[in-house]
Amino acid sequence: MADVGGDHRIVAVELDERTVLWRNADVEQERRVAIFDLLEGNLFRPLDLPGTGPWRLTLRVEDGRLAMDVTQDGGQPAGTILLGLAPFRRVVREYFAICDSYYKAIRNASPSAIETIDMARRGIHNSAADLLMERLDGKVETDFDTARRLFTLICVLHIRQ
Repeated sequence: MADVGGDHRIVAVELDERTVLWRNADVEQERRVAIFDLLEGNLFRPLDLPGTGPWRLTLRVEDGRLAMDVTQDGGQPAGTILLGLAPFRRVVREYFAICDSYYKAIRNASPSAIETIDMARRGIHNSAADLLMERLDGKVETDFDTARRLFTLICVLHIRQ
């Protein structure tokens, strides 16, 4: 993991609850774990926003884009980072499908079947983290683990069933 010292880190993250319409227990657990792990260690350095971190993030979906409202830890708004969500549609669908298979498998499949599905789930998640890092290039310096956890939270924002 890249250097997480200094002010280049997220110290609080929340999801705009108006964006999230529905979550089951499995998804809620994924959200809690992603936020906990993200806050334990991350690298987040906005490249074009004023101020210095550490940072607080509020994630929301607005007009088909991910909006990352960035605030300094003391409460001073720094700005909003916008990312189009169209490049994520396919990987989010794939991730939802594999997660659904995984949750069904852990209830009644063999350990080897669960492991196989989990490996596929991690592969899709890793590809999504790479895509997120690519989309953040020039806007935010981050590392793979941070991008991975942020992708999980992006998925939570997409649940509309």
